[in-house]
Amino acid sequence: MNLFNVENKVILITGGGGVLGGQMAEYLLGNGATVVILDHKDDIVDAAIANLKKTSDKVSGYVCNALDENSLQEVSDKIIAKFKKIDVLINAAGGNMPGATIGIDQTIFDVNIDHFKKVVDLNLFGSILPALVFGKEMVKSKQGVIINISSMTAQSAVTRVVGYSASKAAIDNFTKWLAVELALKFGEGLRVNAIAPGFFIGNQNRDLLINKEDGSYTDRGNTIIQNTPMKRFGEAEELNGTIHFLCCEASKFVTGVVIPIDGGFSAFSGV
Repeated sequence: MNLFNVENKVILITGGGGVLGGQMAEYLLGNGATVVILDHKDDIVDAAIANLKKTSDKVSGYVCNALDENSLQEVSDKIIAKFKKIDVLINAAGGNMPGATIGIDQTIFDVNIDHFKKVVDLNLFGSILPALVFGKEMVKSKQGVIINISSMTAQSAVTRVVGYSASKAAIDNFTKWLAVELALKFGEGLRVNAIAPGFFIGNQNRDLLINKEDGSYTDRGNTIIQNTPMKRFGEAEELNGTIHFLCCEASKFVTGVVIPIDGGFSAFSGV
C-alpha cells in the first residue's frame, strides 16, 4: 500500500488562483490528484485553470466567495454532483491590507480598524466558513481532511503586521478546536491540521523585505535572515511536501497540529 497516494482524492483549494494555492494545485495535480480551484473572480479562476491544464486535465474551478455561506453552499452542491465526494479542503485564501500593518513611523494607535476587521474576516472567517460548508460533506462520508494556513506571526510577536498576526493566531486555535470536535463527534476519519510557513517573499510582503532600488534586503529582511538558522527565505514549492503528507494516509493519525515550515525560525532563540 502506498501511504502517499493522492490519485483518487478530490482536493479543493480556496484562493487557488493565488501564488500559494496555485503552487499547491500544480504539485498535487502532478501527483495525480483531482483539484478544484475556488477563487472570487471569473478571470482569476479561468487563468488558473488554463495554466494548470498544462500539468493535468484533472483540474476544474468555480467562482466562490469564501466569506459568503450561500456562495460556498452552491459550489459545494455542484462539486458533490460532479465528483460525489470531497476528500481534502485546503484553505489557502487569505491576505493582508496596508491599514492593518503598522508603518515604520506609526504605532498601534494608528491602525485602521476597518482594515483590521477585513483582514480578520478574510483570514479567519475565510477559513471557518469553507471548513463548515465543505466539512458537512466530509462528515457524511466520515472521511476528510481540512488544511488551514497559519503563519510565523501567529506564534510570536512579529512587529507591524498586527491584523494578520491576530487572524492567524485565531487560525491556530480554530484548527485545534475543530480537529477535536470532528474526531470526538464524527470519528477518526476526519482530520484538521495547519501549516505555518516561515518567511517567503511574495507579492504581499515584498516591499517589507526587499528594497526596490537594488534588490537588497531591508532592515526587516535582514533581521529575519539573522533569526532563521538556514539563513535564507523559503521557496513556495517547499510547502508541498508537508501538504502532500497531510493530504494522504501517511498522516492518518495526525490531527490538531500546526506544522512550521520555516528554516528553523520558530526554534531559534536569537542567541
